[in-house]
Amino acid sequence: MKKIFMGFALFVLCSISLNAQNKIDKINMTYGEELPDDKQKIVKIIGEHNNKIYALGFKGKEEYFLKVFESSTMKIISSNPIIIPQISDREIDFEDVFLLNGKLYAIGSVYNKKEKIFNLVGSEISEKGVISSKSVTLFNATVAKKSERGGFYFKQSQDEGALLIMHASKFPKEDAVKYDIKLFDENLTTLFSNEEKVTFDDSKKDFEFTISDFELNFQDDIFLVINESYRDSKKKEKVEKFQVHIFKRANGYKKEVVDINFKDKEIINCKMMSTNKNTLLLAGFYSSVRENGKANKELKGIYNATINLANNVNENLKFNEFDYETKVKLIGERRAKKGKDVKPLYNITHIIEKNDGGLIVLSEYQLVYVGQSSGIGPLAFTPITYTKNEIIITCLKPDGSLDWSNVLPKEQSAAVTTLSLAFSFASGNGNFAVGGSMMIPLAQMGKGPEYLGAIPIYKNGVLNIIFNDNVKNKGITNIEEIKSLGNYNNAVPSLFIFDEKGSITRKDPEEVIKNELVLRPGIYYRKSDNELIIYSSRKKLDKLGRLVLEN
Repeated sequence: MKKIFMGFALFVLCSISLNAQNKIDKINMTYGEELPDDKQKIVKIIGEHNNKIYALGFKGKEEYFLKVFESSTMKIISSNPIIIPQISDREIDFEDVFLLNGKLYAIGSVYNKKEKIFNLVGSEISEKGVISSKSVTLFNATVAKKSERGGFYFKQSQDEGALLIMHASKFPKEDAVKYDIKLFDENLTTLFSNEEKVTFDDSKKDFEFTISDFELNFQDDIFLVINESYRDSKKKEKVEKFQVHIFKRANGYKKEVVDINFKDKEIINCKMMSTNKNTLLLAGFYSSVRENGKANKELKGIYNATINLANNVNENLKFNEFDYETKVKLIGERRAKKGKDVKPLYNITHIIEKNDGGLIVLSEYQLVYVGQSSGIGPLAFTPITYTKNEIIITCLKPDGSLDWSNVLPKEQSAAVTTLSLAFSFASGNGNFAVGGSMMIPLAQMGKGPEYLGAIPIYKNGVLNIIFNDNVKNKGITNIEEIKSLGNYNNAVPSLFIFDEKGSITRKDPEEVIKNELVLRPGIYYRKSDNELIIYSSRKKLDKLGRLVLEN
């Protein structure tokens, strides 16, 4: 009888683990069963199709796995290694995996030293991880040399049926930057291609060239933001060329240029968002400019521009300075009273369109510290510390003017040791830069940085942000009192709710449960506005789950 009772108890415990559920206010997190302890950490949730969830696993130094799960139970179906082939005796460097209308593609790059060509290839991949022998060459990018081969940047369409890829690299001897941008359909057939080379003028003071962002809308129209600036020392003024390059499918992808004109300010960064109202929304930080034309570089505030795509007209441009209360939270009361500006360490992570047509812009404090390498040559190990702290919440009215702003207080960091430095979509080289917000390479995920950051969910006019926090911060909203995350394995999920006027309500778990699963905000897949597929863990125990914001 005792054995029967113990067996029944074990059955009950197993049943509970299959439906483990955490709840904070209206946020429900429901998980499947525990994943095998195979040391394969999930580094990307690729997507969901035909009642299956696809994820990318990583193990060791360069072993990648395709993992397949049942959608309903989150139970793992298979996990198979992805074997990357060779091209002309040259190994292909793994880049990413994408799901395009139900078809899985593995993307890899290979550098041809003799011809100085950086190739990008794509091959369909089966659920068993077998890569098709029929590969498609996506890019044959001519570069200056291996160390200046640049990088590839990816964006998937909203319906996940197309893939936009950009390559950018520098030509130092020519004082030029070349960038190629291409659009591919679900069969990796090229729908659009454009290549441009921009020449630098070294005689210009403080010259900078930035490809700030690129975007693909629901009509497969393509947008590219270019920011070129320098200081005219004779006229003592700052010259800014801030442009949006537009390639509309209906116009045969003919290039159209929209100039955004302004004076006495410098654009620091920019992020775009296309809407189903046939508009393109731009937002970013700007700095002030001194009388001699030199930019101060520190953040003065945030700007907003709206481009009507029916006529390619910039219908509004607003520059909003940080208000005093926000600056006090970011730089302290003493510096705020002196009129000091904010350090340029905040990158835009999310742009959310409000119900009234306005915007909510989330800007996170982000810093990468690269330590001194130890070892010799290619075997040298480099310590890297990722920091993601407080988030500035800026709410803009439909006309681009400031509605309200607030600050989400958090302090997070994680360190990894790597054999190489490969920063995706946050690369810069002298006076040339691509992108803005920090993206962590896949090979460094699964080792700590994926616990950093936050997940925003906007519904019914209310902004919800969930992130990992120190249990000692329970109930605290004052940024001066916040303690650092510390050991992320002991973190608890915290929820900040911002109402329509920007007032904060903090929700914490009523009871801290020992060995509770810890959310990994760096790895999730947004199924809908209020439903996400998430990945959580507790040391060696990992689970896949769903996060749902209830009505």
